[in-house]
Amino acid sequence: MNLKSGTLLWHETLPTPPQYPVLEEDITCDVLVIGGGEAGTTCSYLLTENGVDTVLVERRHIGYGSTSANTGLLQFANDKTLTACIHSFGVEGGVRFYQLCKDAVDDLETITSKLDFSSDFIRRDSLYYASTPDDLASLRTEYDNLKTHGFPVTWMDANAIGKSFSFSRPGAIYSTGDAEINPYKLANALVSTASKKGLRVYQDTEVRHHIKEGDELVFHTSTGKQIRCKTAVFATGYETQEIHTNKNAVLTSSYAIATQPLADFPGWPNRCLIWETARPYLYLRTTADNRIVVGGLDEPSPLAEARDAKLVSKTQQLLDKVEQLFPGVGKLRADFAWSAAFGGTHDGLPMFGVQDEFPGCYFLLGYGGNGTVYSAIGGRIICDLIVKGKHPDADLFAFNRRKSPTFV
Repeated sequence: MNLKSGTLLWHETLPTPPQYPVLEEDITCDVLVIGGGEAGTTCSYLLTENGVDTVLVERRHIGYGSTSANTGLLQFANDKTLTACIHSFGVEGGVRFYQLCKDAVDDLETITSKLDFSSDFIRRDSLYYASTPDDLASLRTEYDNLKTHGFPVTWMDANAIGKSFSFSRPGAIYSTGDAEINPYKLANALVSTASKKGLRVYQDTEVRHHIKEGDELVFHTSTGKQIRCKTAVFATGYETQEIHTNKNAVLTSSYAIATQPLADFPGWPNRCLIWETARPYLYLRTTADNRIVVGGLDEPSPLAEARDAKLVSKTQQLLDKVEQLFPGVGKLRADFAWSAAFGGTHDGLPMFGVQDEFPGCYFLLGYGGNGTVYSAIGGRIICDLIVKGKHPDADLFAFNRRKSPTFV
């Protein structure tokens, strides 16, 4: 699958990432993790921390797939509002999902503080604004639900927004406790650290197929070698849909740019994360080297050819939108611009757990606009299912969870 195209920012921030060998011999392990993006690397790191004999294989290089196109916003709020989650999964399930996302941001802060090198984790606040006056009532309901259930939010009316920012909108939810991160550095730092604690890592090694032999799984690779294991974790991202289609999965296309480094960010207090109620939505952040990253303008087609044909026009549209919000930053240019496959789900939650067609295997699919956070949640869940045999929140994300009528 063609996962992304264009010029990507994150590769430039780690020009000489750690390298790992190609698999050149038959090996055995307790757990095989397939996929070296954020999901697979997080899970591998946690398994290794728990003393599990783990092997990680990646068909490209670590973090080189969809992770390198991730824009790295870490939020407890989601594409699917808390209000909508409560409607779909009940108060307990909806609130628990949001709490898990909030806890995952804290978890990532703790994890990144222990890694070999920085992944540019920086705490940020978030502004979620009403794109039009018609969105104001539903946004206010969302604020009331978040506040009622203890999330750290305040309400800003149009006057307050206009006084603080270089733009005004009908209303907004201002949240604390979120963060930003460099997802490519994160994946590489997780593997670098875990490899020194026993994780075996192989790049340029693709898993082609596998069979079950008694209590073991035998995976055959592109190098002609075999990996025998007791358990496997498929953390293969959007390409999983080429292995096994999930009715709940929705693949689309998205776009992002990164500007030149800037000296200042006038009208942008605390360099907070910014997004909006419109769907598809515009979202913005800054980076450790003082660029603006802005993304959005999603398209429903997942086809790479159609996606990439619009990159030039989408780049200009994104530049225009950020200049309208922040005229004080001056003329902007896109030093980096990319298009990428993007995956979500019909019911708004990522998918973690087992699938009947794959005995002995777990799937860790952090589909949705909060992919880094979902990888942290899913990594914990899958690790506990393997190590302890259970996790209290596993059912919420299971593939056979209660389904919405839109995709039954």
